[in-house]
Amino acid sequence: MSPSSAHYQILHDTHYRYSAPVSLAQQLAHLWPRDCPWQRCLERHLTITPYPTRRLDGLDVFGNPLTRLAFEHPHAELRVIACLRVEVQARAALDLEDSPAWEAACAALGYSGQALPGERLEAMRYRFQSPYVHLKQAFVAFAADCFPPGRPLLLAVRALMQKIFDEFTFDGEATQVATPLLQVLEERRGVCQDFAHLMLACLRSHGLAARYVSGYLLTQPPPGQPRLIGADASHAWVSVYCPRHGWVDFDPTNNLLPALEHITLGWGRDFADVSPLRGVILGGGSHDPEVQVTVTPLHELHGATA
Repeated sequence: MSPSSAHYQILHDTHYRYSAPVSLAQQLAHLWPRDCPWQRCLERHLTITPYPTRRLDGLDVFGNPLTRLAFEHPHAELRVIACLRVEVQARAALDLEDSPAWEAACAALGYSGQALPGERLEAMRYRFQSPYVHLKQAFVAFAADCFPPGRPLLLAVRALMQKIFDEFTFDGEATQVATPLLQVLEERRGVCQDFAHLMLACLRSHGLAARYVSGYLLTQPPPGQPRLIGADASHAWVSVYCPRHGWVDFDPTNNLLPALEHITLGWGRDFADVSPLRGVILGGGSHDPEVQVTVTPLHELHGATA
């Protein structure tokens, strides 16, 4: 029998070392997991060095928890450590065939001259081009065999997820954040962020509503080996809007529907909306962040089921 829930401790450590002092800086941090029907954040703590001049916790335009930080004194490094405890509940099983034809899902989001229900109106913002996800005929062509006429929406999306999984190679050295999606499509290599962006481009180019989901994934160490501190990383996947079932998540990097091992941080149009830490600085010279993420089941910390 599958477990009905899982509890995790998450450490997300971001460390910038600047080659020249930073005199002023403003940062936006998406480091608090949002509460969802299948997830709640039980504890959260943010350690910031140096101590910010101002800090404001609130929500962004997508409803994600957002921390705004301002630094008004010179500093040579910045370190932000988020420590979280999260409970994830099992999601209800879905019959993917029990979804409308993908063309009907597109039509349900189209202009009809009448007011759309709130959920559909919210979904509309995820149909269009965004900074990292452009709408191109090349993406329509790549995904065309997944969207034959009349195929149930969620079956078509699953077929696209599997196509990306089968035809692309995970390669952490192949791309950077700003690598164009057409290059990813041509070279067939990338990381989870690229695969999520590619899947979004294919779905939106077909007229569907789909959003980028940022979060964490529990990874398993080799048999007999301990879990390494900082060995994990942020993860990304896709959520598509289905008029009958609402939002349904798909992970093209692993070819599965996210479940207990996926922890949702937030969602937006693409990575630019939910980057864990981004900002504007005055000074600093050259700098690259060191990022370490550790996802640990609580029972491994306590020696018993939490």
